[in-house]
Amino acid sequence: MLTFLSGRTYRNCEGATRRDFLRVGTLGAGALALPQLLQAKFEATASGRAIKDKSVIWVWLAGGPTHVETFDPKMTAPVGYRSITGEVQTSVAGMTLGGSFPQMAKLADKLAVVRSFAHGNSSHGSGSRWMMTGYNEENRPSIGSIVAKVGGNFSPETGIPTYMRMGSVYGDGPAFLGPQYGPFSPTGQAAINMNVTLPTERVSDRRELLKQLDRIDRDIDPFDKVRAVDGFEEQAFHLMLGQAQDAFGTKGEDQKTLDRYGPGFGQNLLSARRLCEAGASFVTVNNGGWDMHARLERNMKSRGGATDQGVSALIEDLHDRGMQDDVLVVVTGEFGRTPRINKNGGRDHWGNLCTLALSGGGLNMGQVVGRSSAKAVVPDTSPIRPHDLMATIFHLFGIPLQQQIVDFQGRPVYLLENGQPIKELI
Repeated sequence: MLTFLSGRTYRNCEGATRRDFLRVGTLGAGALALPQLLQAKFEATASGRAIKDKSVIWVWLAGGPTHVETFDPKMTAPVGYRSITGEVQTSVAGMTLGGSFPQMAKLADKLAVVRSFAHGNSSHGSGSRWMMTGYNEENRPSIGSIVAKVGGNFSPETGIPTYMRMGSVYGDGPAFLGPQYGPFSPTGQAAINMNVTLPTERVSDRRELLKQLDRIDRDIDPFDKVRAVDGFEEQAFHLMLGQAQDAFGTKGEDQKTLDRYGPGFGQNLLSARRLCEAGASFVTVNNGGWDMHARLERNMKSRGGATDQGVSALIEDLHDRGMQDDVLVVVTGEFGRTPRINKNGGRDHWGNLCTLALSGGGLNMGQVVGRSSAKAVVPDTSPIRPHDLMATIFHLFGIPLQQQIVDFQGRPVYLLENGQPIKELI
């Protein structure tokens, strides 16, 4: 057993045992300098985290995954509508998966498949925005940004950013919440800057800066802040000089684990698991290539196979480590695909029925939620909408459904005006 700084205790955690993050100079999209970063971390430590100790791994199948060949094969429909990859039986009554998902089918008791999910928008851009924000309108913050705003930008125990992403998704930004609540990406220049190679004199300069900040805090408030700041300098330097990249990749994982997840997308899922162990609350993983207007059967064999391997490995890994109740895995995309196969052997854009599956988070698994029509055209039961998925995630984190904040113009704004948690899951 191993207890992380985040307070979570998991089994078999040989991988990322140092989950520290602090970047010298600037940080992420918000370009926070060291003083701002320290202040943000101080505020989080002083106030505590205002959300439950949960995480979401948002698996984004970019391009619009076919709902038929993924989670609603509809083999009772006529040829031309039913899944052209067939189906895989599971141990859960009424649940079959598309033929490309044999590994996920073995984990059916750990899945909840939603077959009545829809929003009606067949545009890549606005469909993605609707999914990421719960709204079909501009300038709404993404779910991840809301979690960062309500829960604090950083884990107060580890300093890890609350909202992480591997590959951008349209609509995943903070909108009126402000850029400091946008997602942080552990790739590119940010990853380079996590390798701290400072001369001794530059480290000393930053130590002096911390001492100055510490004195300022003590002068402003000689009571509560003093207790919160005690020991902060030592912790901050541990984060700055520690090997933060241990939480941002797969370094240290054994070959068996790496092979289990598979290359590319699978490695990103493994990284997402490690980030959640480190204290991240919302991690998006972009898996592109699902805009299959042609050669659907061939494309599903490659794209579907890699997704089946990666997602099933993630779900098993979370259970092996005792993390299944702490981490919710969401698998979705911007819309579904036309129920009828087109002349090119593919399916076109279709927002009237969409793809959605979930695993873990302490929610009720091993079930099919809702039902589609006979040819998988529209929901045949009460539709579940993006704002209902958003409300379910609010419920997971303990965020009030009627949560308000003040926008740039000083007006109170509801973060979620409509929507209720998916009742079958809670």
